[in-house]
Amino acid sequence: MSIETNPLLSEFTTAYESAPFEIIKLNHFLPAFTESIKIAREEIDTIANSDKSPNFENTIEALEYSGHKLDRVASIFFNLNHANTNDEMQALAREVSPMLTEFSNDIIMNEKLFARVKEVYQQKDELTLSIEQEKLLTNRYKAFVRSGANLEKEKKDQIREISKELSKLTLQFGENVLAATNNFELLISDKKDLSGLPEGIIEAALNAAKEKEKKGWLFNLQFPSYVPFMQYSDKRELREIMFKAYTSRCFNDKFDNQKNVKRIVELRLKKVQLFGYTSYADFVLEERMAQTSNQVFDFLSQLLDSSLPKAKQEFKELQDYAKSLGANFKLERWDWAYYAEKLKTEKFDINDEITRPYFELGKVKKGIFSLATLLYGIKFKINSSISKYHEDVDVYEVFDEKGEFLSLLYTDFHPRSSKQGGAWMTSFVDQYQKDGKDHRPHISIVCNFTKPSKTKPSLLTFNEVTTFLHEFGHALHGMLSKCAYSSLSGTNVYRDFVELPSQFMENFATQKEWLDEVAEHFETGEKIPAELVQKIIDSENFLSGYSFVRQISFGMNDMAWHSITEPVADEVAQFENTAMAPTELFDPVETSCMSTSFSHIFAGGYGAGYYGYKWAEVLDADAFDAFKSTGVFNKETANSFRKNILEKGGSEHPMALYLKFRGKEPSIEPLLKRSGLK
Repeated sequence: MSIETNPLLSEFTTAYESAPFEIIKLNHFLPAFTESIKIAREEIDTIANSDKSPNFENTIEALEYSGHKLDRVASIFFNLNHANTNDEMQALAREVSPMLTEFSNDIIMNEKLFARVKEVYQQKDELTLSIEQEKLLTNRYKAFVRSGANLEKEKKDQIREISKELSKLTLQFGENVLAATNNFELLISDKKDLSGLPEGIIEAALNAAKEKEKKGWLFNLQFPSYVPFMQYSDKRELREIMFKAYTSRCFNDKFDNQKNVKRIVELRLKKVQLFGYTSYADFVLEERMAQTSNQVFDFLSQLLDSSLPKAKQEFKELQDYAKSLGANFKLERWDWAYYAEKLKTEKFDINDEITRPYFELGKVKKGIFSLATLLYGIKFKINSSISKYHEDVDVYEVFDEKGEFLSLLYTDFHPRSSKQGGAWMTSFVDQYQKDGKDHRPHISIVCNFTKPSKTKPSLLTFNEVTTFLHEFGHALHGMLSKCAYSSLSGTNVYRDFVELPSQFMENFATQKEWLDEVAEHFETGEKIPAELVQKIIDSENFLSGYSFVRQISFGMNDMAWHSITEPVADEVAQFENTAMAPTELFDPVETSCMSTSFSHIFAGGYGAGYYGYKWAEVLDADAFDAFKSTGVFNKETANSFRKNILEKGGSEHPMALYLKFRGKEPSIEPLLKRSGLK
């Protein structure tokens, strides 16, 4: 294939220079990677070998703008590998990942290039730079230093080899999790075994079986199937099968990740010890709001002290409740969601199946778009002529209050075997400014919401509504960005700050005014009754202690793996059980191991960072307090949040940005009060 005919290497002549997915084929990617890496190397060599004295423009900005074609190819490829992959694409990912790692290492280890960066950095105090320019300079210099540029050759070579191996291992980890998730199916042939399951879930299972030309009802480990099964199935033995299948993914099966887990943490440790750090967590947290491992452990301990007593009360209450229904056994993990759903229904006369008919996906989407219009003045217009990578995807043009183009927004809502589980926001293009032009972003939201059936549209649980709001908050962070440099724009911020915009949006899920607008019965068109809205609000803190402790346990597990100072000798499950012991309410399950499928920390960039979800909850609860004090839809407060948080990306230190918005440092009190823990 010639370079001239490869669409990935040509200028995109599409609307907004959007990716022409309909003409991009899998065999285009390898030559595109090869050629774009070659081009990027030439750009780097030009900067490094310049005979002009290094300055901010010819070195720091030039580096920032280099590799544009490679960035475009990589963003398209890896986004597709997450959302619409196949065996061939995964094999290609394993081939190109080491190529990219090697290229990245070549930049970092380029002594001439680093000498120029270092010279500019040493002039920092004499240069007249904006806050954002100074942040870019500092980030660029630190990126070199924290990747080994100051080390002697032997250590540089070691880091190069470690980085290559890590890129392969983290990729393999994620592929194994997807394969293990897709590998399990529960086919029910006896209608009696469907006892307790809602009609919509049964219909979806029937359709899933038909799609695979099987008779009966097919359930799997994807969230729209797994979660309601665990909540509603009266068949305890089947819940146990489903639970053990889910929690044993990549643990003593053919997709086993135990060696990958131990090797990943060993290599991360080995790499940072070459810089003189004691642990990987110490290295990572140096560039986070939390700053140190001790502060993270103190933070998690403070939250645990505040939530564990309530969690224990809730556990006893649920055990007693189950016993009152004839459950003469100690609650196991596969019982929790089932009895919790029953108790919630009894206490508040509410459950997912009561609220689900009011949360039709299209209506929820319209309501979330309208919320963004109300807060920030932005508007959304579907454009079916823009290319998309799968028929499930919709593409929207987003405009600001003046009618000027802000962003493209891709939405991809439903599960399929080619898509990873969970929900995420990503970008095909980040926002940046160059030569007087503001290059606007192309943002994507990917979820796994229940598919529409022949008789019903896609109906969301309340938790899925909250998930949509969460990912849309990330999308707003990307779409509203107004930064000079792409490496600082949108969600390119500290990990423990990135969840603020997303978790902030979740607060609107329990605001009466918004629920009144968005929740409408899909069959009758009836607005959600006021008493049902109140029940949603009243039930907001149901089992909040348990929920807190569960998230804290994930954070403790993550910190344990990344606070090690020598390779782990224990078995993976044994190490995990020890780490999470302070949070445990259940007896251990021998076949279960969370770490082997914990993609966030072993494949998703959250190593030594999972605590950030709770850290950001402190920020979002405190920030929403500001909105509540002025009215949650107050334009002035929303504008301040937009100008000081959403538009600024990582152009300044996050605490500086937060202080500009809030006028004070965040307090943990609003979170504890909101969660019913104080």
